[in-house]
Amino acid sequence: MLRERRGKLSLRQAAAEAGVSFSTFTRIEAGAQPDLTSFTLLCAWLGLSPGQFFMPTALREVAPIDEAIAHLASDPRLEPDAASKIAEMLRSMYDVLAKAPAQRQVVACHLRAASMLRPGVPERLNSLLGEMHSKLAARVSAGEL
Repeated sequence: MLRERRGKLSLRQAAAEAGVSFSTFTRIEAGAQPDLTSFTLLCAWLGLSPGQFFMPTALREVAPIDEAIAHLASDPRLEPDAASKIAEMLRSMYDVLAKAPAQRQVVACHLRAASMLRPGVPERLNSLLGEMHSKLAARVSAGEL
């Protein structure tokens, strides 16, 4: 990438443009690994994001209670035993009080002009929207939407 971007520029010119030393540029162009500062400067010179060169890591989802307990455990003002006791109490309270996540509403509709509709239309519309909601909810559950 460096050689391609450098084009007809000399190694010294390209290194100066990139903001790295001539020897660093030469070593990296030959295949050596750059230090972090050189890496970020060269990425900027290439017009590339540094993240492009790294494999994505699997993100582990952390429950809110676990995150709170981790903060307690790292608090230097608390002795480990005290942090453990508070964490135990918090986890106990959380288990009792936390509710399962509510099912996400698929469709919501508000009719401002419902009072202006002809008699019977709101009921028919409600029935139609109810059917649409049921079908959409089924498709969401099936993973189609």
